[in-house]
Formats: sequence, C-alpha cells, structure tokens
Amino acid sequence: MRNINLVKVANVIAIFVMFALVLTPFFAAAVYKVPDATGGGGTGLPNESNATDIIFRIIQILLAIAGLVAVIFLIIGGFRYITAGGNEETAETAKKTITNAIIGIVVIILAFVIVRVISNALLPATNV
Repeated sequence: MRNINLVKVANVIAIFVMFALVLTPFFAAAVYKVPDATGGGGTGLPNESNATDIIFRIIQILLAIAGLVAVIFLIIGGFRYITAGGNEETAETAKKTITNAIIGIVVIILAFVIVRVISNALLPATNV
C-alpha cells in the first residue's frame, strides 16, 4: 500500500477550499435577484446586466490573479538569484524562473489587451 503524505493532502484540500471561498460570491449573486427600475430582477452584481458582462468580468479577474502569480514567481526567482551564493546551478534555475515569469507577465498583459479590445468591439456601450 502506498503511503499518503498528509502535508500534500492538506495542501490540496486548502486549495479547493480557497477556490470555493473565492467563487462563493458569484454563485450567491447568481441566485439573488435584485429588482431594477423596471421591476424585473437582475444578477445582483453592480453595473452588469447580461451574461457577457459577467463573463468578461470573470476573465478580467482571472487575468489579474494570473498576473499576481506571475509577479510572485518573479519575486521568488529574484530571491533565489540573490541567495544563490555563487552556486551556478541555483543561479541558472533562478534566471530561468525570472525569464519565465517575465514571459508570463507579457502574455498576461497581451491577453488583457485582447480581452479589452474584444469587449469594446462586442459591447461598445458598456464599460468593462
């Protein structure tokens, strides 16, 4: 029988709980109907009246989270490079981490620009 590492299991459970807590407001807003000026119900989210607005907002949130993760990897790579202490292998690994983090940041910025252009082309009247 294979030994199960309790730390890994705890980390996986913590990640699932974190995502559940992050997504809870979206599910709650989807159930709650706020009456608007015409008397009809809305999504409960401010300034969002249809599904495309909500989808673009979710994409922007996910891109912001991805950008945050890329910046964290950039910081980790910089810290590893500074603390390499003359070890060439550790320094090269840190350089690769920094390079990949910068590439990730550029890709995320380009994705954000593409989403912004598409949202402006599809929904010119809204402010996404």
